[in-house]
This record gives sequence, structure tokens and C-alpha cells, in this order.
Amino acid sequence: MEQNNNSIVGKTVKKQRPVNLDLTTIRFPVTAIASILHRVSGVITFVAVGILLWILGLSLSSQEGFLVASSIMSGFFVKFIMWGILTALAYHVVVGVRHLLMDAGYLEESFEAGTRSANVSFVITVVLSILAGVLVW
Repeated sequence: MEQNNNSIVGKTVKKQRPVNLDLTTIRFPVTAIASILHRVSGVITFVAVGILLWILGLSLSSQEGFLVASSIMSGFFVKFIMWGILTALAYHVVVGVRHLLMDAGYLEESFEAGTRSANVSFVITVVLSILAGVLVW
């Protein structure tokens, strides 16, 4: 029995599809940007957990370890990284709650409602990011 490579479960697949290799011409909707950033913030948060646990372990190891951890955390570059970690965590939590509300049926799952809730998520994250900056500095 000969199998047709162009057929998947009885449907014919076109061999030639349009391909756009110029990424500068692609316009993502705000909902797609929110989804992509949610995944990126999850990766940042995952990596940050290791860094934060290392600093916590160092600070709890001894009095000298605490002083070393305090001196590490007092630098501008480290404070900027901490602000970035807190901003990524805030965004991940806010958009995660947005997804939970949609899954529970509290938010309508239309394109307009998704766009509106994504924009609200961005605004809430900016406010939380400013508050994180006040906390860090």
C-alpha cells in the first residue's frame, strides 16, 4: 500500500505556502504580545529563583555571609537586576491571574475583551514596577 506524503488523514496539504521572512513587517496583536511576554517573564522568574536562593543561603550561612550578601545587594547594578526580577514576577502574576479569570469565565473570551484585559494588565504591571523600584531603592 502506497502512502501519499502530501496527505494527512485524507486532506491534501499544499506544498507551497506563503512565507514572510521579513520579521519587521509582522504586526502582532496586543494579546499575542501579552502571551509571549508572559512566557518570557516565567523564564526570567525561574532563573531568578536560583539567584535569589543563592543570596538567601549566603546571607543565612554566617554573620560574614550576611555582610557579603548585604554588600552584593547594595550595588546599583544588582539593584537594577532585582528591580527587573520583581517587575518580571509582577507581570507574570498579573497576566497569570488574567488567564485564570478567563478560564473561570469571569472575563469574556473575545478579541476585544482580550485586548482590553491585556492593556489593563500592562497598566497594572507598570504601577507595580514603579512600586518595586521604590522598594528596591
